[in-house]
Amino acid sequence: MQPHRLTMLADPSLLRSACYVNGEWVGAASGKTFAIADPATLEQIAVNPEFNTKDTQNAITAASTALRTYRKTTPRERARWLRIWHGLMMANIDDLATIITAENGKPTADARTEVAYAAGFLEWFAEEAPRIYGDTIVPSNPNHRLMTLKEPVGVCALIAPWNFPAAMITRKAGPALAAGCTVVVKAPAEAPLTALALAELAHRAGIPKGVVNVITALDNTVEVGKLLTTSPSIRKVSFTGSTAVGRLLMAQSSSTLKKLSFELGGNAPFIVFDDADLDVALAGLLACKFRISGQTCVCANRIFVQRVIYDAFVDKVVGAVRQFRIGNGFEEDVTHGPLIHERAVRKVDEHVRDAVSKGAKCVFGGKILDGLGANFYETTVLTGMDMSMKLCEEETFGPVAPFFAFDTEEEVIEMANASEVGLAGYFFSKDSSRCWRVAEALDVGMVGVNTGALSDPAAPFGGVKQSGFGREGSKYGIDEFLITKMVMTGIA
Repeated sequence: MQPHRLTMLADPSLLRSACYVNGEWVGAASGKTFAIADPATLEQIAVNPEFNTKDTQNAITAASTALRTYRKTTPRERARWLRIWHGLMMANIDDLATIITAENGKPTADARTEVAYAAGFLEWFAEEAPRIYGDTIVPSNPNHRLMTLKEPVGVCALIAPWNFPAAMITRKAGPALAAGCTVVVKAPAEAPLTALALAELAHRAGIPKGVVNVITALDNTVEVGKLLTTSPSIRKVSFTGSTAVGRLLMAQSSSTLKKLSFELGGNAPFIVFDDADLDVALAGLLACKFRISGQTCVCANRIFVQRVIYDAFVDKVVGAVRQFRIGNGFEEDVTHGPLIHERAVRKVDEHVRDAVSKGAKCVFGGKILDGLGANFYETTVLTGMDMSMKLCEEETFGPVAPFFAFDTEEEVIEMANASEVGLAGYFFSKDSSRCWRVAEALDVGMVGVNTGALSDPAAPFGGVKQSGFGREGSKYGIDEFLITKMVMTGIA
């Protein structure tokens, strides 16, 4: 058997088997660890510490102590640290991409794209740090002077998901550090190695000890999460994950009334009107439906196509997905890798079986690819969908494209908005008036008009309804880590 690609990093010191607390690499006090497996091969590639609440409290204490001095650093100092961290990420892009592919499964080309995207948040917020402004306000009393100050909210708990193990950390840590906050990052149990590699680069960047702390846990995830959401020392929680877990964390955070940013589940509608450029719509769908094998919160979950072009567009999609090659993300011609674990595969298959049992037709795919490994599912296209199927109500998080036919704009808006979540939505049309109407009518936090790509450090990312609240990235992202202090001064 050939050695795993993870053993051939140009810089092996990026592969860490310890947590990063107060500027040092430490194990769990209990000595317990948990294993990390490559989702493509199921091969064990690393072990990481099984932190418990006592270990986590040490990280919280380190962040609290560091906050006393870090919050007093100048924005320019913080910007320099972030800029150096960005540069180190870009200098190590190949190794970081290898780590991502090893623990997440996405093809190496996608992993490289993620690293560049993730580093972009550090660069963006390095530029935002010196632009934290307060206001002077004319008060009602002429003998008073009124101003506002923007101050760091304090120690922040950042709870990150596995699907973008680099970008979902820098999108949170970048603005937190720019604002003058310190952080405790709970790395995703499925893919913690990327987070620890980023911690190593933060250390090399000279970021003061205790400012960035990265912890790992698997079996103790629930108790660690409860501590992060109930500790009085934590003043802010930023979480990306499912709506169900978000509800739980929000309830726990209410005990100390923390400031929260939650980016939760999605059920994105993707609408193709009869006046759309079908080639543009096809490119948009391939980008936002099948990226990372459909394991993104903003991927198209329900595809609505106007009836007159329905068959033609489905044929285009089937022709395109026939060209996909599913396999190990380290293989050069692979376009789509495995799902993250067997539970994900079972959920996808359940959704497909449910749709077919209720009248949908599987025109392509629809099978677990046992010959490749336990975590592979065939790219799937379903037609004849209706709103009674699980695919309409639940986030599939897999490579399944379900097609619905519609007749009128009013009808499809009603269908698109028939969801308890509202993260992203997409539509394609050449009619400029329709573009404005539909963009404003979709009950989501983000809209893609004639594009399937929404992610950009300059763009405010977040949803409405049960997709959460708060915005990440953009000029708005840093506000989530700041408080506004009012100062009223009396004059003689």
